[in-house]
Amino acid sequence: MPRYLSMVRIDESTAPAEGPSPELMQRMGDLLEEITKAGVMLDTAGLLPSAQGKRVHWAGGELSVTDGPFIETKEVVGGYALMQCKDMDEAVEWATRFLKVHEEHWTVTCEVREIAEG
Repeated sequence: MPRYLSMVRIDESTAPAEGPSPELMQRMGDLLEEITKAGVMLDTAGLLPSAQGKRVHWAGGELSVTDGPFIETKEVVGGYALMQCKDMDEAVEWATRFLKVHEEHWTVTCEVREIAEG
């Protein structure tokens, strides 16, 4: 069965400074329990804010390292889910359900990509 990576992209400018509400965390926990019981979830985690990250870039034979936050980027990867689904439609359905647990003030995008096997 194919595996899919869902990269959860957030707009840090619209995300609450204190992080997700307790209600959001409860809804997310309930959904993660459901997707795990369905045998779909292989791994998932949220990431710390981009201010605590670094970007390593290679171009033209030169390497650079940039400290976060990444001001020029509107959306950053805020978390991920590694899922095993029967097809892309099922992976998108789970990603859609994940997005819908968020309150309206969040701006969240899930980029779903099949993992190349072999």
